[in-house]
Amino acid sequence: MRTTLPTLSAYLETFRCIGSDCEDTCCQGWNVPIDRITYEKCQNLPASPLATLISASLTKCESSAPSKTATGVQAKTGNATPFAQIRIDGADHCPLLTGDRLCRVHAELGEQMLSYACSTYPRIVHEFGGLKETALALSCPEAARFVLLNPCLPIPNLKAPETQSPRQSTPAPALDPFVAALEQGNAEDGAKPLPPDFIAIRESVLELVRLRSYPLWQRMFLLGLLCRRLDSIARGELKRSVPGFLADFKTAVSTGSLRPAMETLPVDRAAQLDVVLRLAGLMLHRSHVSPRFAECIQAFTAGIGNGPGATLETLTRQYTRAHEFSFEPFFERHPHVLENYLVNTIVRCQFPFGREGMEVGAEPQRAREFAKLTAQFALIRGLLIGVAGFHGASFSTAHVVAVVQPAAKHFEHHPEFLKLSFELLLESQMDGARGMAILLSNAEQKPATSVLPDIRVPSPYQNRPVARQEV
Repeated sequence: MRTTLPTLSAYLETFRCIGSDCEDTCCQGWNVPIDRITYEKCQNLPASPLATLISASLTKCESSAPSKTATGVQAKTGNATPFAQIRIDGADHCPLLTGDRLCRVHAELGEQMLSYACSTYPRIVHEFGGLKETALALSCPEAARFVLLNPCLPIPNLKAPETQSPRQSTPAPALDPFVAALEQGNAEDGAKPLPPDFIAIRESVLELVRLRSYPLWQRMFLLGLLCRRLDSIARGELKRSVPGFLADFKTAVSTGSLRPAMETLPVDRAAQLDVVLRLAGLMLHRSHVSPRFAECIQAFTAGIGNGPGATLETLTRQYTRAHEFSFEPFFERHPHVLENYLVNTIVRCQFPFGREGMEVGAEPQRAREFAKLTAQFALIRGLLIGVAGFHGASFSTAHVVAVVQPAAKHFEHHPEFLKLSFELLLESQMDGARGMAILLSNAEQKPATSVLPDIRVPSPYQNRPVARQEV
């Protein structure tokens, strides 16, 4: 009997936290955002040792935002200023954690006293025009496993709002508090209309990402071409309707008429590695460097042969070997891993519209959003190549999670990362079609002679002065 796969949102809502069994904690390494409703609840708690600790740990933000939607998961993902926050202790932990790394608030006061961010993390939900999409923050180790390692991750089932209400499906009772919080926190966004052609564009994007008749880097390049053409239509430079263009683009992809052009794209593996190194070093002086992320960077740099006297030329050779003999064989056996990463990122970042492009009357900058997506993908893939080179034949799915999770926690939640990564691509002249080809291509590299930018993390990690990550 044929089984119908659930939608991505329904699937991701089945995620469960594993609590103290987790190898990391979401209550370490960043300030915990508190929404106004939760803050006011905390002010009215009856006297108790926990109430005293909560009062001593809470501090209002200077620019407190009154909106419910501006103080939940959005604050934790760097998209808004929280109303208040919990001051982290000297060990970079939330002071409300128990000895077994569980939340005292949840244990003693119940889930209803959790802030919006704490009750929903790592779920990220967007609601616009009656359409609901869910992604997971891969900064959570269990979420990273849940998304990346599923060989049959469902594709979001997008339907027009008039044929499917975002609240039609009824989740299991255990999820009711979570869904209630989501509906409360996203009510304002849910009332906003979808941008024109959102569903058709998003379906074309997701279909392309999963089209395994093309290697993944070519699918990404085609995605960039799609975004640039959509921008041209929006500017009036290309006199086409969006539905007509999408139909013709799908035909061109299915017939393979674009393959010959991609095979002649410029390749410069040294330039690719140079950008990956610069992206990896982008936030080291701006953000908290956790031991898990430091281990990831150290394995990456060792895997590409970093050391005294290393140049980009020597590193490019080792990077290429790591790709050919460790990374590529593994991902040929597990093609779903990076596909799932892209699907989750597409939903999380509302690609190719972006948060700003989803606003009423805004004109999405799809090529810019593609550049940001490419920066994230190139960074994760580059780190995985180096770590695969370090571990060789023993490289495994556990190593994949050990790369993606701390990298997501370090980069994705920092409010400046996407902006700075795009500026880096502009500075490196990698934001156009040629630059995207260099960043994405898996072809042979050209000779390189540049000197390596140093992104090594010293040990012990505490010796590096870093700014606390604000989320």
